[in-house]
Formats: sequence, C-alpha cells, structure tokens
Amino acid sequence: MNTTRGINHIGLTVPNIEAATLFFKEALGGRIAYDSQTTANPPREGRFVEHVLGIEKGAKIIKKRMLVFNHGPNIELFEFKEANQRNPESLQDIGYTHLSFYVDNFDYAFKRIKLAGGVPISEPHANTKYEDTKDNKTVYVRAPWGSLIELQTIPNGYYYPEDSEAEVFIPEK
Repeated sequence: MNTTRGINHIGLTVPNIEAATLFFKEALGGRIAYDSQTTANPPREGRFVEHVLGIEKGAKIIKKRMLVFNHGPNIELFEFKEANQRNPESLQDIGYTHLSFYVDNFDYAFKRIKLAGGVPISEPHANTKYEDTKDNKTVYVRAPWGSLIELQTIPNGYYYPEDSEAEVFIPEK
C-alpha cells in the first residue's frame, strides 16, 4: 500500500493575494476553489496560531485562498501582515525553489505568462537528461512578486534508467 496518494497542494506566500490570483488566472488558467481566510474574518494570529504554524510572534494571516490548476496539485496562497518577510531568491537556495507547470501548447503558455507580468529568466530551451526527448521545451519565469515558475512540455515523454523505481507523473489532458 502506498503511503501517499499524491500532492494535494503547495503553499505559497505572496505579498498581495489578489494580484497573485490575477496573475495565476491570466497566465496559467488558475481557478479559485475557496477563500478560507478573508479580510471579513479576524486575522489568524496569536499564540496558538504562532505555535501550530511555526510563524513569528505578531505575524497575522489576513488572506488565504486555494487555487486549482486542472489535473495537478492545488496552490494555497497566503497573505500576511505584520510579518518579517524575505523575497524569493534563486533556484540554488535550500528549500522549495519553484513551481513547474506542464503545458501542452508551450508557445501559447509562454505568451500568456509574459502578458500577465511574468519575466523570463532566459529564452525557452530544451530540457535535460531523461526529459530531452523530441519537441521538449522549458523556461523559468519570475512571477511579479519574484517566485520562480517553470513552464515545461515533454510531448514525447521521459525515458528512464534501468534502475528506475517509478515513472514521473504527467497530468492527464
């Protein structure tokens, strides 16, 4: 029996949840599932919240939203106030560094993400080992608030070493 069914969601803290939602809708077709924290609610704060979430004293969650992206993991957005925050840095840093979106029409997705305010790190290029099959393509893009997003397509699939234990999940159409 497997321990996990799969990834349910990825948490992403943004400086402005409305602007981030607009970006994800325009760039990648994200859709709102629900808002579990709004400015109509009292902020999530206090000793218990600080303890169970491991956040600094005085930090307040003022908005929280779940976005859905077709057949992949959901993204749970957080917006804080009165919190010491750092900007996203680089792929080389320790920790969660980027979100990768599998796209079927790469050129269309690349155009949309740029129109929505994404800034490419480079020009689109071929994927590397095990992903370097015919017509593959990838590019990293900075979201308007600095987070890294990867667009990727591998229409002719991956190939695997002989000792591979599993195949990579690709969302169904």
